[in-house]
Amino acid sequence: MSFDPEAIRSEFPGLAELRDGRPYTYLDSAATAHKPRCVIERVAELLGPAYGTVHRGLYRRAAQMTERYEQARRTVARFLDADPGEIVFTAGCTDALNLVAHGWGRAHLRPGDRILVSGMEHHAGLVSWHTAGFKPEPIPLRDDGSLDLEAYDRLLAAGGVKLVGCVHISNALGTINPVAELARRAHAAGALFCLDAAQSAPHLPLSVRALGCDFLAFAGHKVYGPTGIGVLWARRELLEAMPPWRGGGEMIERVSFAGTTYAAPPARFEAGTPPFVEAIGLATALEWLMAQDRAAILAHERAIYDYAERRLAEVPGLRRIGTAPERGGALSFVLACAHPADIAAVLDAQHIAIRAGHHCAQPVMERFRVSATARASIALYTTRADIDRLHDGLQTCVRLFG
Repeated sequence: MSFDPEAIRSEFPGLAELRDGRPYTYLDSAATAHKPRCVIERVAELLGPAYGTVHRGLYRRAAQMTERYEQARRTVARFLDADPGEIVFTAGCTDALNLVAHGWGRAHLRPGDRILVSGMEHHAGLVSWHTAGFKPEPIPLRDDGSLDLEAYDRLLAAGGVKLVGCVHISNALGTINPVAELARRAHAAGALFCLDAAQSAPHLPLSVRALGCDFLAFAGHKVYGPTGIGVLWARRELLEAMPPWRGGGEMIERVSFAGTTYAAPPARFEAGTPPFVEAIGLATALEWLMAQDRAAILAHERAIYDYAERRLAEVPGLRRIGTAPERGGALSFVLACAHPADIAAVLDAQHIAIRAGHHCAQPVMERFRVSATARASIALYTTRADIDRLHDGLQTCVRLFG
């Protein structure tokens, strides 16, 4: 197979818009990815002539939708090299990480137990523990935005660590973490390992067996699927030892006024009417992605990322935030002459979309002594022309503010 980014762009209606003859330059896929036409059409079908609820009705459409929903679970399992019975559908990656903190954490952590998280965590991997009543300790970052592995070993050696949480790819720095090695060291210290794969799922092949993690979470909308859907994978024995976080219909075995007994996983964690349209839409996106030449896509994205770094280096006064040896996906930077919000506004006037702010990673901003950064992020549909337009737009910012 081969990969043609221009051909692939034609499958994304959201990228076709022109303004004053200018194409839409979308460089915010780390926030949310555009959707291929097959996903849009599948969701429209599910909300129209195929619509019916799941797990509740005996009529034909309900039975058909139930089968498609469970097939979606099998598709996600194939995407992760996992067992379908270990796949829990959630409202998103944030929801999945909250399920770990509130479900597993509250049931199994005791006073004195410690949690470690990387110093580059998205707020979802930090606030979830705070709201569950825990205070994670940070694994420090080096000046290039990589994890300080010596400090990690010292934190583990101090004892009492029960879980390590880490992003696979930092949304604020682009750092690609050596998660299989991090998980190995965590296990050697008697701790579990929870992986936030929100940023890696669109870019890297994921095998929970190869990565050696115990929990893994990702979001549908970042991997070319719908919003409002996410996935938590966990080893079966962990799911079986977790109480439900939310209660309601369909997650029960037996209900009386005296009490409730719960269904086996994964149903135990899917209270109420699930986001079945979104789950099937996610499966459609994953089927579409897995049908592509993943190796060729990875090579294309690597080449685009390298090209973007070279072009950004040509902009006067631009400083990259995040220069770890292994990086990808997101490129964060500051300009000496302009606030990130002003940069984003100038670029938007040229039909170029980037992100400006703290990227739900305020501890990262504090570590690098900036209030915010501008961030361009790439996807399989990103081209060199997109990067050239970004470069020209940033040169405009320098002329306006410098």
